[in-house]
Amino acid sequence: MKNLNIGGLQIDLPIIQGGMGVGISLSGLATAVANEGGVGVISPAGIGFLYKDHSSDYLENCIYGLTEEIRKTRENTKGVIGVNIMVALTNYADLVETSIKEGVDIIFSGAGLPLDLPKYLTPGCKTRLAPIVSSARGAALICNKWKANFDYLPDAIVVEGPKAGGHLGFKIEQIDDEAFTLENIMPEVIAIANEIGLENGVVIPVIAAGGIYTGADIDKFLAMGAAGVQMGTRFVTTVECDASDKFKQAYLDAKKEDVRIIKSPVGMPGRAISSLFLDQVDAGTKQPKNCPVNCIKTCDISTAPYCIIASLSAALKGNFKHGYAFAGSNVWKTDRIITVKELFTALINEFNDYRNSINLSLV
Repeated sequence: MKNLNIGGLQIDLPIIQGGMGVGISLSGLATAVANEGGVGVISPAGIGFLYKDHSSDYLENCIYGLTEEIRKTRENTKGVIGVNIMVALTNYADLVETSIKEGVDIIFSGAGLPLDLPKYLTPGCKTRLAPIVSSARGAALICNKWKANFDYLPDAIVVEGPKAGGHLGFKIEQIDDEAFTLENIMPEVIAIANEIGLENGVVIPVIAAGGIYTGADIDKFLAMGAAGVQMGTRFVTTVECDASDKFKQAYLDAKKEDVRIIKSPVGMPGRAISSLFLDQVDAGTKQPKNCPVNCIKTCDISTAPYCIIASLSAALKGNFKHGYAFAGSNVWKTDRIITVKELFTALINEFNDYRNSINLSLV
């Protein structure tokens, strides 16, 4: 596999580990991925719940928890690390400022358009910025806004298709529409990135994400012009993933028919694994009594079917009576727990085997 260059930052392998919350990708997983030459990514979504013993203030705990996770990762790897921060988070600004202060290599930001992300950069900081989009229109809007308001262009753009796990940047009816597949939207984003990059004398690499599972998938999207890929689901069933064994087992037990699209309190559709909790949500028997931390800007406690931060925190511990697991469309393919090193070896072997099969077919 070729290496990946993001804003002058050289990454040995073109593989970015997706940022998965609550508590699924923290320092344990990020460190292991960075040590193998990919980009290890921490998700600070709901991290204040995980560090609740620090203080009685959730927002303060988020800053403390993210700082701790970044520092633990830095202590254990010389590789490239990032943080994935959702625009929809109420404490978005705090998390961005903390990440920059702690010197993370890259901030990935989606679940909304991060139109003002460059304003948080400080003099001399080397943190790169990579927005996550679901369309060429979104990519163009961000590039134009950043250039006009901050004289800054993305160091990379992640384009996430509708097969991703977690929150999706599509309308329900678009998720299964062929016009919105990653194969169709990625070339459009690449065209925009190349056009704007050429106009400004820079290269804006495009990262493909959503439903990428095998080395053959990686080769496919690299051949289509992607500079790299982002993968989430396959990293969950690793030894180093920060989720509980029960959470990982839910991935191993999932069948193809268990993967479903849900309506999230965040206001976006999402892809998750069926659970008793989600069945109760569908039946209308779940309703939050209060909002514990006001974690999402777009969540209204008076109309929300459940508290997303509470349900994802429960799932992290393997409690699927009170929560559920987000997952990508290929979660049903997971069959065992392996180390991150073994996963990288498998991906590289799959990639090479696929390349060799193509070369043989051309002989």
